[in-house]
Amino acid sequence: MDPAYLRQRLRYDPETGKLWWRHYEPRGARWNGRWAGKEAFTAIGSKGYRVGHMDGKHRHAHRVIWAIVHGEWPVEIDHEDHDPSNNRLRNLRETNRTGNGRNQSRSRANTSGVTGVCWCKRHQSWLSRIEVNGRNLHLGYFDDFDAAVAARKAGEIKHAFHPNHGK
Repeated sequence: MDPAYLRQRLRYDPETGKLWWRHYEPRGARWNGRWAGKEAFTAIGSKGYRVGHMDGKHRHAHRVIWAIVHGEWPVEIDHEDHDPSNNRLRNLRETNRTGNGRNQSRSRANTSGVTGVCWCKRHQSWLSRIEVNGRNLHLGYFDDFDAAVAARKAGEIKHAFHPNHGK
């Protein structure tokens, strides 16, 4: 779908992150009377993203927004604050799969409170590790929790993880 066509059909408000249907003559008076001026892409999908249908195709609002603003479809979009329904322009960044993975929320299964740090019963110490390019890198065993966290944070900086990763 051409970004110019999207601009004809939708209006984007970067402060609220919302899309609105524009008056569109080819759709006719009936469609315009019902939809023009109303918020578009209001449904929330299974993963929390705002979604909608346009010309018979299912679309994610954040991808449509990127195409409207930048004039091209993104490879992948990251919501920097981890809120998939927050489509304010300052919260969206284009990235690739690796970059998106380097800004993930902390797993619900995490018990230490810090991504990549866990208690190792076998060694009776804190284990710090990080996954980079599909490989799990061992950062060390530590008697002190804070030392394990510091090693993990240093690993995140070294491998260019986003500052919000693990939050």
